[in-house]
Amino acid sequence: MRTLAVAAFAVALAVPAAVGDEIKLFNGKDLSGWTFFLDKSGPNADGSMKMEDVWQVEGGKIRCSGVPNGYIRTTADYKDFGLTLEWRWAEKPGNSGVLLRVTGPDKIWPKTVEVQLMSGNAGDFWLMDGAPLDTDPSRTDPKAANHRAKMKAAEKPAGEWNLYEITMDGSWVLLKVNGEVVNEGTGAEEVAGKIALQSEGAPIEFRNIRLTPIRK
Repeated sequence: MRTLAVAAFAVALAVPAAVGDEIKLFNGKDLSGWTFFLDKSGPNADGSMKMEDVWQVEGGKIRCSGVPNGYIRTTADYKDFGLTLEWRWAEKPGNSGVLLRVTGPDKIWPKTVEVQLMSGNAGDFWLMDGAPLDTDPSRTDPKAANHRAKMKAAEKPAGEWNLYEITMDGSWVLLKVNGEVVNEGTGAEEVAGKIALQSEGAPIEFRNIRLTPIRK
């Protein structure tokens, strides 16, 4: 695995090359370019819930109620990119995540590299449905082999906005929280996929969701 110094240098080289191609994944007004999936149990047992029952746009941000479990995802696929977004816990700390290169059928949970947003754990990786990624073995959870812990904590207190900077370049993934490198891995599956934001139990807000493609 590349060292963090080499990794950071690679980001500096890759992302500026795509400046001018920035895509606003969220336009601040509505959920154009997104669709959704919700767990068909609990409050959605009859499958009748709509996107707006869980995700609303207000004041230039997306507010997610957190119930039931599910996600909104882009309708377009993305492979190599720099992704930035802001999030905060609207009421109390809880659980959520950003899903990268989502492939396969919609379900709880699809094949993806999840970058964790659970309060206190932002920067962890969860490898869902067999998604591959190699990290330092010392950060593999002995109780869950698909969980890879972050190297350091960089979150702000609940209620304050946090910044995620995520780079996926080929098989390499780099995570920054509030400007600090907190995790990286190599060996990710090099496929194009959706980007998704989880609903997972607690109200959370998102804003300023932007993607810069990395051109090869």
